[in-house]
Amino acid sequence: MVEALDSPDPSVAEHVRRYLATNGESGYREGGVTNLVLAHRGRRSGKLYRTGLFYGEDGGRYVLVASGSAITHTHPQWYLNLVATPEVGVQIRGERFAARARTAEGTERERLWRLMVELAPVYRNYEAYSRRVIPVVVLELVAREAAA
Repeated sequence: MVEALDSPDPSVAEHVRRYLATNGESGYREGGVTNLVLAHRGRRSGKLYRTGLFYGEDGGRYVLVASGSAITHTHPQWYLNLVATPEVGVQIRGERFAARARTAEGTERERLWRLMVELAPVYRNYEAYSRRVIPVVVLELVAREAAA
């Protein structure tokens, strides 16, 4: 994964560093859910950022929820960055690849939302507290990184 700036949230930054240092040995299963590391380009700064996120799988694609937290009524920065620049880097355990992100809509969003709530029931609580429709993001593989 290309050098990137870590999340400003110290616990997320520590999780990402631990995940990357161990190829997910520590941090892949965090909060009872599978996690990946997402590298995304800042929509204003152009800088590369990285964050750790829960994910699910759906037919060879990866699914994320742009929830922020239960008390956040705005979309998280990483999601806004994906909308502006959907090309991202992903690491799942020791596997790294390029992907393209898109926001699921309509019946696809509803189906994937149910999938993610099943994996991480906390999303149901987030939905109840939020005044916004929480986006569901689909990551589609573009290219795998060659093994070192």
